[in-house]
Amino acid sequence: MADAELAFHELYINAWQHAGTPSPAVLVSLRPAVLRVSVCDDCPDLPESRLGEDLYAVSGRGLHLVRALTHRFGATPTKTGKITWFELDAAA
Repeated sequence: MADAELAFHELYINAWQHAGTPSPAVLVSLRPAVLRVSVCDDCPDLPESRLGEDLYAVSGRGLHLVRALTHRFGATPTKTGKITWFELDAAA
């Protein structure tokens, strides 16, 4: 559960701080074997553009953490911004 909490925190703070969305919308869904967390923001820039940043920088490593902590991670463009999401599979 700690992985989900940290990954959620990173997506939410990114939506608030970097995308300038004052109150990012959050959707959490739990299917039988998969937890999916989605965070909506008002910035059309997809997270892939930020993943190439320096791993040793003082800031900007949050998306690398999300990728490392989750089973799947991505973003879907919307009319007003994007939905960034991650999925975690249930423990076997």
